[in-house]
Amino acid sequence: MADFPPPRTTAAAGSPPTTAMLIVYVLLGLAALTQIGSSGLVTPAPLLTFIGIVAVIIAYVNRAEARGTWLESHVEWTIGTFWWSTLWAVIGWVVLIALAIVLIGFALGPLIWAAVAIWVLYRVIRGILYFKDQRPIPRG
Repeated sequence: MADFPPPRTTAAAGSPPTTAMLIVYVLLGLAALTQIGSSGLVTPAPLLTFIGIVAVIIAYVNRAEARGTWLESHVEWTIGTFWWSTLWAVIGWVVLIALAIVLIGFALGPLIWAAVAIWVLYRVIRGILYFKDQRPIPRG
């Protein structure tokens, strides 16, 4: 009987989820750009859109697979970006509602949301710069 070679796989077992993390970065960047383009009026948090939620779900799904690889810091970076963005979006809402009586809240809320969108974009760009060199993101 003839021996057949084992089937080839395109990804080695235990390889880090690079494609998934690239998709996460693209989605987070797209969410931040959408937020900046809307001037903070349509969505109060760049990552609380459908795009951002899909990105963080992908990051969580690939978290275990990335553990122990250079991508582990990227997964934590993107998940942290999502949750900090969410916190600042809530703060923006509180400021908007609390200060709406004196009308300054209508300016400060969207200003906070715009600042969060720019911060998210910074974190996406910084993450991609380390990602392209296959280096972990340094802490600090």
